[in-house]
Amino acid sequence: MIATPRYTATAIGLHWLAAFLILAAFPLGLYMGDLALSPLKLKLFSYHKWLGVTVFLLAAARLAWRATHAPPPLPVAMPAWERHAAHGLHRLLYVLLFAIPLSGWLMSSASGFQTVYLGVLPLPDLIARDKALGDVLKEVHELLNFGMLGLVTAHAGAALKHQFIDRDGILARMLPFLDQEKSR
Repeated sequence: MIATPRYTATAIGLHWLAAFLILAAFPLGLYMGDLALSPLKLKLFSYHKWLGVTVFLLAAARLAWRATHAPPPLPVAMPAWERHAAHGLHRLLYVLLFAIPLSGWLMSSASGFQTVYLGVLPLPDLIARDKALGDVLKEVHELLNFGMLGLVTAHAGAALKHQFIDRDGILARMLPFLDQEKSR
């Protein structure tokens, strides 16, 4: 059998770096949200914001890379509904890669807490301070994050299905250490 083409090393690196940062930011957000106001909570909020800004920048880099580098084609044997589902899921993930950091930035701005990237680069507030709007944006940010959790779970589940049930080499396109022929 002919091996399914892989993603480029750049696409693979951007994918896994963003995945790692998201997997760090999500539980951090859950943990710090319930803490009482303290120096630790403020420090954790800063770290969370840094992760979010970095995810946003990686998403922009991924989108730019994707605009000039087509992903490898899906296997021809894959049913049309799965192709449509895969493309739709990827589009939704890209939307959330931008929407979640933006909603957090807007929330911080409305709450009166400027984002200072890595503690050295102050980012401009996107909107004026407005406590009521900040509270709404907090809910939006949380809702989007739980939506991301659901989509990431579906994405990982689909990848595992393709690896262990379909054995079609899909996962090997994004995990360079997998031998595509052995996964079939």
